[in-house]
Amino acid sequence: MARFLPLPLRRGSPSRIRRLGWWISRGIIWFFAISIGLSVIYKFVPPPVTLTMLIDPHGFDKDWTPLSRIDRNMVAAVIAGEDSRFCEHNGFDTEAIEQAMERNANGGKLRGGSTISQQTAKNVFLWQGTGWTRYARKGLETWFTFLIENIWGKRRIMEVYLNVAETGIGTYGIEAGSQRYFGHSAARLTRVEAARIAAALPSPKKRSVVGATGFTRRHGNVIAARSGVVRNSALDSCVYE
Repeated sequence: MARFLPLPLRRGSPSRIRRLGWWISRGIIWFFAISIGLSVIYKFVPPPVTLTMLIDPHGFDKDWTPLSRIDRNMVAAVIAGEDSRFCEHNGFDTEAIEQAMERNANGGKLRGGSTISQQTAKNVFLWQGTGWTRYARKGLETWFTFLIENIWGKRRIMEVYLNVAETGIGTYGIEAGSQRYFGHSAARLTRVEAARIAAALPSPKKRSVVGATGFTRRHGNVIAARSGVVRNSALDSCVYE
């Protein structure tokens, strides 16, 4: 009677496993080298373009402007509207994150706890949008936030944020936004004008800066009032120290 011997189990070639491990380790090394290198470069050189700008179907209008030529009212407005503890945290506002998680768990309106530092990291190095890629982006966002907090410092983070943030359809940066909506340079934004831009930042394609009504108008008024608190309480001191 014929006997059939069991076929030997096929295993991956040790050489193939070693090559795969080599490529993975090389990829990790290159990722760290490139991400750190870009962070160092962008500490001194304006980011030329972002992925969000490149894929914008409306094109993009931007005009890089040094922070010294952006009215202090604008800095106060984004701190008041986006990140009141900007000068206190290390890039991650744990209190805001916990509040957002609690609100979301209780069925409240979904909101994140992103700081200006996190938004800057996302805008400069990563991509926008939701879906499953959001989870991968969040992990990378944490790394780049850590880098810019430790390499750039608060003043540079604020300067880059105000130059890459989307301020309207096809419009990026505070200077381009100021020229579009008010017809003058960002160097002389009033408190109300700065607050109107800041109120539209979370959803610049949907919220109107000029002629705003409803929530956007009310939110802008709140930001304008809080901007005075930011200035009087020196909540923007890390930007101007």
